[in-house]
Amino acid sequence: MTSVSSTTSTASTASLLSAAVTAAQGAASTNKATAASSTSTSTSSGTSALSSLSSNFNTFLTLLTTQLENQDPSSPMSSDTFTTELAQFAGVQQQVDTNTNLETLISLTEDGQESSNMSLVGKTATTTASVFPLQDGSANVSYTTTSAEPIAIAVTNSSGTVVKTEELTSTAGTNTWTWDGTDSDGDQLADGAYNIAVETMDSSGNTSAVATSVTGTVTGIDRSASAIYVEMGSSKVNMTDVTSFSDSSSDTSASTSTSSSSSS
Repeated sequence: MTSVSSTTSTASTASLLSAAVTAAQGAASTNKATAASSTSTSTSSGTSALSSLSSNFNTFLTLLTTQLENQDPSSPMSSDTFTTELAQFAGVQQQVDTNTNLETLISLTEDGQESSNMSLVGKTATTTASVFPLQDGSANVSYTTTSAEPIAIAVTNSSGTVVKTEELTSTAGTNTWTWDGTDSDGDQLADGAYNIAVETMDSSGNTSAVATSVTGTVTGIDRSASAIYVEMGSSKVNMTDVTSFSDSSSDTSASTSTSSSSSS
């Protein structure tokens, strides 16, 4: 006969694991959209505006010429009127040219920054993002709890399919979980972009997300129209989500470490 406490414990575990899976799938969707936006190319608004202005100006000249040719000789068009309009067009063109030049300067500055950021290649990046890069068959995540708590970890691939789950009991302080790249069936997965979520549950059965710090080796820097991204293999993380960079040789592990090979 199954005891009530056993049934409750099983239900709580299932609820905690379900929360981790849902969170990881949500992270996968968000990170997939971010990766797609990072590869989009930007267009020059200044060039577009200048092209539009040129077309409008030619149209204006055509209309002005037609109006002059067909004006009433007894009441000719005032020269002040079209002179003012020509001056306005010239002023707008100068503003567009200024914006175009500013875009060029900004682009040159960003190019210089990107070149400088290339020195980060080979370093270890620590990020608060839910991206979980599997590199050389290993991935690491750290999380902190104030006491020993039930923990559920879920990992999905880039498409949001769950590939690994694990249930643990944390220790008070910083914990590190190392994934060896095997799925829940024990099969080795290829290096690539994965997503992770860590959830905990309080004594009342309420689940909540646990903040994580993911580490990975920087393999490149990518600049899109709106941001700079740190590449860790096929994973991309917005530079604003990176909390630190360090030399791989100087990395130190967190105080408590749990290997993913222990259970699934």
